[in-house]
Amino acid sequence: FVFKFHFICCAVVRGLRPANGILLRLWTLQHLLMQLSRSIWIMLVIWLVGLTLRVIQELVAKNLESSDLNFSRYGDTFFEVVFTGGRTQPGTIKPDEGERHPYSVIECEAKREAILPSVIYIQKILRRRPFLIKNLENVMRRFLQSLELFEDNERKKLAIFTALAFSQKLSGLPPETVFQPLLKDNLVVKGLVLSFITDFFKEYLVDNSLDDLISILKRGKMEDNLLDFFPSAKRSPEGFSEHFTKEGLVPLVEYNEKKIFEVKLKDMKSALTTQIAEESDISEVIENVKQRVKDAKLPDIEVVRILWDVIMDAVQWSGKNQQQNA
Repeated sequence: FVFKFHFICCAVVRGLRPANGILLRLWTLQHLLMQLSRSIWIMLVIWLVGLTLRVIQELVAKNLESSDLNFSRYGDTFFEVVFTGGRTQPGTIKPDEGERHPYSVIECEAKREAILPSVIYIQKILRRRPFLIKNLENVMRRFLQSLELFEDNERKKLAIFTALAFSQKLSGLPPETVFQPLLKDNLVVKGLVLSFITDFFKEYLVDNSLDDLISILKRGKMEDNLLDFFPSAKRSPEGFSEHFTKEGLVPLVEYNEKKIFEVKLKDMKSALTTQIAEESDISEVIENVKQRVKDAKLPDIEVVRILWDVIMDAVQWSGKNQQQNA
């Protein structure tokens, strides 16, 4: 309809004289229709490209399933091709020879819409050949330990892929495979790990809750060690809050502050329990409480609650009741 009306407008415009007032209206309408038709074509092309890529990946997955390739020997190479577009040289992420193919994770846009098809494609491959998860772990561990070899945009793509892999529950990928390799001193000092983990958090929280993220961090043994991702100059609760607040991850900041607060309360309760059990001088106990309240900025209501709990726990209620009964 759009194209037909467009041609009609062209024919009418050619037949009218410039003095006719309707000419301007038809010309404007024709221009709008041309823009609309161009937009429709662009949307159609984008849809077809996405559909074509999904079809190609499905065909490749089926072809690999029926092939006699030795995946147990070339599993790492397969995932190198998926990520970088070619077999990588030792100590680098560049292809061993030739050019990269244009459908790798590194070559696509740094957007979830562009990277998600690769995650789904790998998921299909792993469902057909579950043993390849070890090869995926090997390649991801190697790439994460070599973040300095990637460009900034490539590191972001890798972070988005990793977040989508967990979001899509990629078959059997353990969190420690991702988090532990990042704790290399040279990567942390340069701030590469903090940048990567920030992109990971932001992308993962698009489709998942903070509780889901904390669950992954627990399984990756990083829940209590998030500051290890920070360079030493920023490795403090204040640095943590400042960085992630700036990145828009306020819920994570609030969670961390609450966790720190609970740790301080627990430490204070433990110290008081020890002092009372050792029958320390009351002046020492009071001084300890004052100092901890000052350092941790604990609210009075929490201090009173802890003191009450510690004192009540220190009393041997069962023995007292027995004496009263006697």
